[in-house]
Amino acid sequence: MRNIYKIKIALLITLATQLVSCDDYLSELPDQRTLIDSPEKISQLITNAYPQSGYQLMAEIMSDNADDKGTTEETTDLELDSFRWITSNLDTNDTPASYWNSCYNAIAHANEALASIENFPETDLSAQKGEALLARAYGHFMLVNFWAKSYNSTTASTDLGIPYVLQPETVLLEEYTRNTVEEVYDLIEKDLIEGLALVTSDYDQPKYHFTKSAAYAFATRFYLYKGDWDKVIEHSSKVLTNPSNQIRNTEGYRSLTYSQNKAIYPSATETTNLLIVSTESLYDRRFASTRFGLSALKANELFFSGAGNPLSKSWSYAVYGTDVVYNLPKFDEYFKLTNANAGIGIPHVEIVLFSIDEVLLNRAEAYAMKEQYTEALADLDIFLSRKTRSYDATTDKLTDDIVKANYPIVTDEYTPSYSLLDNQTPYVKMIAELKRREFYHEGLRWFDIRRFDLEITHELSDRSVVVLEKQDPRKALQIPTFALAQGLTANPR
Repeated sequence: MRNIYKIKIALLITLATQLVSCDDYLSELPDQRTLIDSPEKISQLITNAYPQSGYQLMAEIMSDNADDKGTTEETTDLELDSFRWITSNLDTNDTPASYWNSCYNAIAHANEALASIENFPETDLSAQKGEALLARAYGHFMLVNFWAKSYNSTTASTDLGIPYVLQPETVLLEEYTRNTVEEVYDLIEKDLIEGLALVTSDYDQPKYHFTKSAAYAFATRFYLYKGDWDKVIEHSSKVLTNPSNQIRNTEGYRSLTYSQNKAIYPSATETTNLLIVSTESLYDRRFASTRFGLSALKANELFFSGAGNPLSKSWSYAVYGTDVVYNLPKFDEYFKLTNANAGIGIPHVEIVLFSIDEVLLNRAEAYAMKEQYTEALADLDIFLSRKTRSYDATTDKLTDDIVKANYPIVTDEYTPSYSLLDNQTPYVKMIAELKRREFYHEGLRWFDIRRFDLEITHELSDRSVVVLEKQDPRKALQIPTFALAQGLTANPR
């Protein structure tokens, strides 16, 4: 896969009788690699089949969650480029190129594991196969939703997607071409369905693997983006057994300190967190202090005084800091030393990839699209009960009229590739705004901007304005320069 993501060729130093370091494994020439000759080594490979770079910084800054705070702190090229929707060519932590590399590196680990499983026909490795298939599907899903157009059933067969890689490397220089968006989605769905049938929840640390529940959560997002509402409801209902006790109790977080909030949000002990990944990232150092983020104006628009809460009460979300560093504490860096004497190491941040909160809101949206408004209101009531201060289950009840009054239709605002009825639009708009607040700093808003075809405007501190139009080609990131140099077709600009 040398032509679509960067790898470093290293000397073979691992003995065949030892567990191979999975980061080193894919750095070896194919004919020099250590033999994967045991189920334990296969499981070790799969632990690296999840992207270990972050996308949150670039996704947040590209979205309408970010304002130019005009701070005097040095502005990085990545942040300035992201705010202007210019795909950065940097290849460092938290950049587009880094995330592209990380996804394809994770996919390569999954493919190596899947190929190795075939060498053990008499050993039951179905659970490992299921996890590897799901990891491969997830990596491609994230790639196609950053570097291609959003799924549109009428154009997906011709829209450029990304290379879907199904086999491990057998030569150093492999040639790849871009599949269509439809082909990518079809292959994701195939891996997803097969992986769901095989995966278990039998892990020492299940929150760091695709379990059944995490796989169902992935399925709800996949089918939501594809527009298959029945399957969203089907898969979400397998996770939501008692949602009022499963989603994040944001009101309960208010009694915790800032440091306690940082620690608990991505914790494996939190019921809502279904899949967590450790990323090599500087995001914990940048998410609050970045020049482009939660300004006073944006905090007033989204959080303060219950802005946007349809129950006309305050949100439970606790915004910390001053107008320069307003933030919701969700990240807690740990520094992994690589040279203790020199104090050299790699910063890591744990990120929640899937949660029960998202599953609940995905189901509510699917209910609205099915015109099952009573069911949608029930899910939204549950969600608001954990996000609203002084919530009263007796009096704080959503109604159809409340939804429509708080989230009125604006002509030509929400225009996804499928049709929205007048009764559906307020619900879809409300759910998108609830997600925007719940997952602030986490990058999910960017995907809603893409799939709902929203236009957004960014104003820089010098009063210059840049606009991302509804059909703007910049909503698909440009293919990294090193992949373009090897023959991949560029996205139009």
